[in-house]
Amino acid sequence: MIRLLKRELGLIDVIMITAGSMIAAGLFVLPGIAFSRAGPAVILSYGLAAMIALPTLLSAAELSTAMPKAGGIYFFVSRGIGYSIGSIAGFSRWFAITLKSSYALLGIGLYSTAFTGFNPKVVAVAACLIFVVINLLGIKIVGFAQLFFTALLLGLIGVFIISSSPSISMDHFVPFFSSGFKPVLATAGFIFISYGGMLVITGLAEEVKRPRRNIPLGMIIGLLVTALIYVAVVVVTVGVSDAEALITTFTPVADVAGITMGHVGLIVASLAAFLAFITTANAGIAAASRYPLAMSRDGLLPYVMGAGLQKGNLPSNSIFCTGLLILLAIVFLPLDTLVEIASSMLLISYILANLAQLVIRKKKEPNYRPTFTAPFYPWLQYISIAGLLVLLIQIGIKPLLFALVISGLAFLVPLVRARYLGDNSIPLPPEPKSSLK
Repeated sequence: MIRLLKRELGLIDVIMITAGSMIAAGLFVLPGIAFSRAGPAVILSYGLAAMIALPTLLSAAELSTAMPKAGGIYFFVSRGIGYSIGSIAGFSRWFAITLKSSYALLGIGLYSTAFTGFNPKVVAVAACLIFVVINLLGIKIVGFAQLFFTALLLGLIGVFIISSSPSISMDHFVPFFSSGFKPVLATAGFIFISYGGMLVITGLAEEVKRPRRNIPLGMIIGLLVTALIYVAVVVVTVGVSDAEALITTFTPVADVAGITMGHVGLIVASLAAFLAFITTANAGIAAASRYPLAMSRDGLLPYVMGAGLQKGNLPSNSIFCTGLLILLAIVFLPLDTLVEIASSMLLISYILANLAQLVIRKKKEPNYRPTFTAPFYPWLQYISIAGLLVLLIQIGIKPLLFALVISGLAFLVPLVRARYLGDNSIPLPPEPKSSLK
């Protein structure tokens, strides 16, 4: 018998998990690297990535209100298209969120080096162990930590934007398309991982109170807030920084804060960066660990992957395995490679989420009863898939090949585990209105 997880996350938790999962290295580490690729037009890259992400968020929000289950996109795709494609979605999401958490932890290491002199990877490994322990304490503790740290993070970012904006020089934006428009599109694909946390909450859907209301509302608010913050911070960073210095730095926001606010600004920016990496890693480990849990429930992975602590039916074995994957990525993958592979796998999982919604609606499944409906069907999904494919191709051949190899291996898993697979029909929404409170 499948034991359900406890519903302990409210609307504010959903918003903070969504926003906190996105505001991290994409804001505090990547702007310098992205600027080296697109020049001042990197501002458009961040906005374009958000616009391409929005249709997928709306599709996933609809799917979540009909199937608020652990495993999010894996569950949607396996019920809509079948186990073989669902396996690709499940492993893509697990690895993508794991890699995203890895580079957030590396961000902690990079920022701490300036103050401690410690090796960034040593700090990242230590931080990973701490967040694994936090996740083993239960989702309620994860949600509380996310609420506290994200609220403080947003406040510090607001201080940075307001204090640094008067120092913006318009000369830094000329020429705007210094490298042409094509790099803008390619850079949007590169930094797309910055929005990789927008669907994190779908993996935790089984633990959300009133999921058929709180998930779509919290996801939409979280994405809009994050996109505005990204664009505003990148405008300030480009407008204040010297171009040559920006290209070579891994701490662009801290550098700008030091220029505009002095030593106090450096402390504020560094603290904000730490909080951003903390919120991403904290939520990332929780969400990533629910994918092997969901796949073990269906028989794609051994049952032991979903087993663990009895308190709240917490999948401790899955949390441990996720933590181990993060540690391996931190130790063996360079930052650029880590970002590119994670972005590729995120894009594949998002494409599959849109396909699942198209297929399920076309089948007119009687048990499919969403309380939120994505607008402009099916054109919204077609446009989203097209945009995601363009970004996927633009990222580069090596990360794309890696993602395709992982997808090919995942496709074969249901064939190997065929005798263990259970029913994958679409269930009725599990909770009546009276229990959505």
